[in-house]
Amino acid sequence: MVRKGATPSAPGQLGFIGGSMGDISVIVRGRDTDENRDACWSTVHGAGRVMSRTQAAGKMNWKTRRRLGGEISEERMREAVRAYGVELRGAGTDESPFVYRQLQQVLDAHAGTIEVLHRLRPIGVCMAGADEHDPYKD
Repeated sequence: MVRKGATPSAPGQLGFIGGSMGDISVIVRGRDTDENRDACWSTVHGAGRVMSRTQAAGKMNWKTRRRLGGEISEERMREAVRAYGVELRGAGTDESPFVYRQLQQVLDAHAGTIEVLHRLRPIGVCMAGADEHDPYKD
């Protein structure tokens, strides 16, 4: 089976589900349940966005090197990540913790497909900065 935006979760199968830079990530094991079978032995692959990249960060004009709009400030993002105890290097507001759901809420909604074995907490995040052009970014 080809999965896009899903984690394989056959009974006993181990998987990883990532949260945002200011949230937990988890190691999971697939459950042998009707709910999991009905989901084709698949579960979530992350928390899911609640805000688009452009809505969060605004639109960059690469000719003028100026960003217009954007609901999340870099200061707000950096303060939230620092308060969570994470060392942040680079990163744009389009990947801020504010643009993702809380992973625990998503895991709770899909508890019938997976068992959480381990909760992982980030200590550092390294990403290309907002002012760096990445042709592979959405």
